Amino acid sequence: MIINKFFTYRSFTFLLLLISMATAQAVPKKMCVFDLLGANGPFFSQMKDYKTAALAWGVELELKPYTSERVAAEDFKAGLCDAVSFTGIRARQFNSFTGSLDAIGAMPTYDHLKSVVTTISGPKAAKLMFNDPYEVVAIFPAGAGYMFVNDRTIDTVGELAGKRIAILDSDPTQVEMVNFIGGSPVSTSIANMYSKFNNGSVDITYGPAIVYEAMELYKGLEPNGGIINFSLVQLTMQVVIRKAAFPQGYGQKSREFSLSQFDLAVDLIKKYEATIPARMWISVPEADAIGYLEVFRQSRIRLRDKGIYNAKMLKLMRMLRCKKDPQQSECTAADKE
Repeated sequence: MIINKFFTYRSFTFLLLLISMATAQAVPKKMCVFDLLGANGPFFSQMKDYKTAALAWGVELELKPYTSERVAAEDFKAGLCDAVSFTGIRARQFNSFTGSLDAIGAMPTYDHLKSVVTTISGPKAAKLMFNDPYEVVAIFPAGAGYMFVNDRTIDTVGELAGKRIAILDSDPTQVEMVNFIGGSPVSTSIANMYSKFNNGSVDITYGPAIVYEAMELYKGLEPNGGIINFSLVQLTMQVVIRKAAFPQGYGQKSREFSLSQFDLAVDLIKKYEATIPARMWISVPEADAIGYLEVFRQSRIRLRDKGIYNAKMLKLMRMLRCKKDPQQSECTAADKE
C-alpha cells in the first residue's frame, strides 16, 4: 500500500510538472466568449475546459466573458481578441460552411448533428474550415432550438400567420422564414428576445432548453403557452480564430478535441430539457411535422439561392438525412438541396 501511494504521488507530481512546463511554453492569446449568463454560464464553463486542453497545443488562453454576442464578434474583428466563441448563426459571417450548420430544420436530431460534425472535423475537411484569415477550430452542440409560444393552440405552420415572432437582427434567414409563413417579424437581439416574450411584446420566441430557467420563460408561457416539441434547428457554439496568430496544427487538434466532447455536451443539454415540466411541451401530429419539414426545406433552398446558406453544407446535411431515412420525400425530390 505504501509503495502504491508512493507511485501515485510520483505520478501526480509528474503530471503537475508536465502541466507547468506546458503553461510555461504556451503562447498567450485572448479569447472572447459569449454566454448569456456571462462568466457563470454553461458555455463559459465549457471554454474553461477548452482552455485547459489548449495548453497541450501550445496556447494559453485568457478568457473574457461577453453577454452580448454582437459585441464579442465586433471585438474579435477589431483585433481585441485572437479567438472568439459564439453561436453558429453569428459564425456564419466568418465561415458560411460551418455557419450553415444551424440552417432551419436541417438537422432533426443530435445524432444527425454528430454525424455532420464528425464528417467535417477530420483532416480531409480542414480546407473548408478556413476562410482567410479565419479558421473554425471547434464546434460544440448548444441544444435543439424550440418554439416558445404564448398560446398552445399554435401547433401548425398555418397558425403562425399573423403572430409576432422574435427574430435575431443578425440573421437574415429568420426574416425570410417568418415572412414566408406570414408571421410578423420583430427584430431583437439575443439579449432582449426573451424579455420581449415575457412582457408580451412578441407571441413567439425560440431557443434551447437552457433558456427556460435561465431567462425565466415560464413567465411568458403562463397561463396558456407552451413549447412546441419539434426541433427548429440544431444550435451550435463555434470557436473561430485568426489562424496566423496560432501555432501550426492548432486548428485540427482543436476540432478533434471538440468532437471528443460532443456526447458530454449533449448529455448536459438533455438534463436541461428534462427539467422542463412535461405539461409545458406541445406535441406535434406527424402530418403537421411533415408540413413543417417541407416549409423549412423550401426556405433553405431559397436562402441557398440567395447566397445566405452554403450549398456544400446543405448538400452534405441532405445526404446524411437521406442516409438515415431514405424514405423521406426530399431524397427523391427534383429540387434537391
